[in-house]
Amino acid sequence: MVFVLLRKLGNMNSRQAQLAAFDRLLTIMDELRSQCPWDRKQTIQTLRHLTIEETYELGDAILDNDLNEVKKELGDVLLHIVFYAKIGSETNDFDIADVCNDICEKLIHRHPHIYGDVKVKDEEEVKRNWENIKLQEGKKSVLEGVPISLPALVKANRIQDKVAGVGFDWERPEQVFEKVQEELAELQEEIQSGNPEKMESEFGDVLFSLINYARFLQINPENALERTNKKFIKRFQYLEKKSKEIGKSLKEMTLAEMDVFWEEAKRIK
Repeated sequence: MVFVLLRKLGNMNSRQAQLAAFDRLLTIMDELRSQCPWDRKQTIQTLRHLTIEETYELGDAILDNDLNEVKKELGDVLLHIVFYAKIGSETNDFDIADVCNDICEKLIHRHPHIYGDVKVKDEEEVKRNWENIKLQEGKKSVLEGVPISLPALVKANRIQDKVAGVGFDWERPEQVFEKVQEELAELQEEIQSGNPEKMESEFGDVLFSLINYARFLQINPENALERTNKKFIKRFQYLEKKSKEIGKSLKEMTLAEMDVFWEEAKRIK
């Protein structure tokens, strides 16, 4: 009993510390907005591209599994959220309390299996309920929640995930792989015909089907491609370093010479 009381007290102190830290951030934001020329000048529109940049930096830290960097980047993203809320409060449109309460109400409404009497048996049923509830909230399409400005690869993944949430999906991974092979064959046909427009269309279909297959394999295609990007950059920079060591530019080296260093780079973890 004493242990339970101590644990509850510890949790309470932790929550108090969290609230105090958040209050400190809000206070600093008030001060920056009133006293700093740069912060005072910012608008929702001028912050937008910076927010996107900060989000990508957070994504990089997550992909690298650098938790200390994740912590820092989360702070940058949180600052932007507080900044937007501060600007909203100045125009009397919304403040940070409105932001917090809106998301709380949304989460409660969309989790009737937690805050209501709805029963679910697994994660997939939760996802289906989520999409159905969104339609009941007035959305005309399950795809309305996919941002128009998302990068194409991420957008394709979100589209497929959302339609699968309402049952529009393949039943087995093998079916999806057959679709990938079908799309590859159609691409080859258009390559033979030499029509650039149709080749592009079929290439898009191949990518879309591969992204769908990745979902069935429980692979995030964006993460997978970015890891490959990082791997390629590391190996290519090793090749550049080695070429300088032997006093040759890459243009002066043969592919066979470059391949020796490339294979060396592959062996270095």
